[in-house]
Amino acid sequence: MRSPAPEDDAEYLHQYVAQSRRAIRALHDARASIAQVEGRAKSGDGLIEAIADGHVAPTRLRIDPQALRLTEAALGRKVTEVLRAAQDDAGRQAREIADGVRDVTAALAAPLDETFVRARVDQALNDLA
Repeated sequence: MRSPAPEDDAEYLHQYVAQSRRAIRALHDARASIAQVEGRAKSGDGLIEAIADGHVAPTRLRIDPQALRLTEAALGRKVTEVLRAAQDDAGRQAREIADGVRDVTAALAAPLDETFVRARVDQALNDLA
């Protein structure tokens, strides 16, 4: 959105506020969507499964009793692998959601500052003279 001519200031502000509301709504929707994310992963043999949330925190780990036959080191590596894969999946999903809302927020015009207002006041004073 480019800066308006003085006679279009009211319409510009109306559009600016509407665009800001759309961006805020999109951010709220994205936050809600990220809260619903579930990154999932499973070991190749299906003995270990993990789920991570949209903030990449593990929320569930299932270990089939058959996996307990592995050595401690092998089980630890496999659990770590599956947890990381679930976290990576959750992170990817969350980034996709964030990237989608980035388009909306990037379209926002720069905020109006004191130089814009000062220029309008100076212009109005010059028009009066």
